[in-house]
Amino acid sequence: MREQLRVAAYAMCVRDGRVLLARWVSRDGSEKKWTLPGGGMDHGEDPYDTVVREAAEETGYDIEPTALLGIHSVRRDRPRHVGRDVDFHALRIVYEARVTGGDLRHELNGSTDMAAWHPLDEVPNLERVDLVDAALRLWRERPGNGHLALPISR
Repeated sequence: MREQLRVAAYAMCVRDGRVLLARWVSRDGSEKKWTLPGGGMDHGEDPYDTVVREAAEETGYDIEPTALLGIHSVRRDRPRHVGRDVDFHALRIVYEARVTGGDLRHELNGSTDMAAWHPLDEVPNLERVDLVDAALRLWRERPGNGHLALPISR
């Protein structure tokens, strides 16, 4: 089985009891789930620069990462091309960040189609990716080693 590693950086922006999320859309458009603003690192790019760039692309906001909350690592078998499954490993670097400028807008021609602020107490009712739950735990618990001891459950 082919192995694939994807390293990405994400912003956990909380303001006035609301969290900033972007809605991810599957390539074929059949699935839409809320996620954190962020995405894959380009080769040679620093994760700090990645999260700033990706947040601007997906939300229209300029952000400043203020703390490294931790790393969320997840591994899954994913079907790819016919007969070629992939052992997929996502390494997600999660920063706490604050909005410093810009205006909220939706991404055009990207992996997300919408950005919005959501009340923290309504997040459990959203269709969302597991990263949202992991980032909320990192933000609330602030483990000194940046690692969540127990698995994410919904």
